Amino acid sequence: MHIRTISVASPVNNVNAGDSIELLYDVGLDQKMPVHRIEVKNESTEVQFLVRNNQRVNVPQFVAFQSRSQRMPTIVAILLILSIATFLGWIHGMLITKIPLQPFVVTLCGLLFYRGLARYITGDQEQGFGSELPEVKELAKGGFFRILTGDTYSFDIPMPFIYMTLIGVVAAVFLNKTIYGRYILALGRNEQAARFSGISTDKMKIVAYMICSFCGGVAGILFSFDLNSIQPSGHGEFYELYAIAAAVLGGCSLRGGEGSILGVIIAAAVMRVLNNAINLVEGIDTTMEFAIIGMVILMGVIADELVRRYAAKRRALAKIKDTTEGA
Repeated sequence: MHIRTISVASPVNNVNAGDSIELLYDVGLDQKMPVHRIEVKNESTEVQFLVRNNQRVNVPQFVAFQSRSQRMPTIVAILLILSIATFLGWIHGMLITKIPLQPFVVTLCGLLFYRGLARYITGDQEQGFGSELPEVKELAKGGFFRILTGDTYSFDIPMPFIYMTLIGVVAAVFLNKTIYGRYILALGRNEQAARFSGISTDKMKIVAYMICSFCGGVAGILFSFDLNSIQPSGHGEFYELYAIAAAVLGGCSLRGGEGSILGVIIAAAVMRVLNNAINLVEGIDTTMEFAIIGMVILMGVIADELVRRYAAKRRALAKIKDTTEGA
């Protein structure tokens, strides 16, 4: 991406950065462009656009205001989305700990309510960014080296991988190196024992739901910029299935108290490889995608149960051995 500046021979008023304007030509097709920066001088206006390296923008004969779809600064909108997501996690945590309700029921009702609300607000219409916010899109899905240097490389690191690595490192440190992370693991393994140990189990549950919702908000922002549009009635369907499968394959026990961040990251990568393999390998019908993923989850649950029984049996034998030797 680079900046292209044009000078219009007349003042262009009431246009701000982020607005879309239409460049009108006597010959050729008109262009709709988002404004990066605009400066009105005495008898002319300088307008800057962020364009692709091979994109041309000619000086127009006329400029017409097209739309103002962005009504707040981008950073404010992103922070607002993350705040709302975290607040929803707090609501779920309160419903589960204070009423209390079953977590599955709260999650399912939230899924239906938020999807229905989104369809109502948008009129059940797809919402997209079009050609707006090119800088933010580049930060969301561009290449790491290209953003640093401005050059294009044959090999680059996608920005979502950078974000995943940063979040994974922070999550691993929090879970394994802080007292609150150990509290969450203890809570998952045995809630009653954790409560008797003096841990505020209700507060830790709420914190866990808030962290989960915050990460969901980050994922939603990255998905929206990656696809450049959102369909409220269909976007994100069955993503919860992928999340469960990645957690189980990554070594997280469905009973709680076990698992690692690295294992979940590796399992998520395996899930994407599995998804691509289903679509690329000849002889596998793509309509079998969910069936294969379902079988993977089932095998993971079965393996989790067998490992749990084996570990319990070994502990029992070790206890009997210690008792015999002591006698």
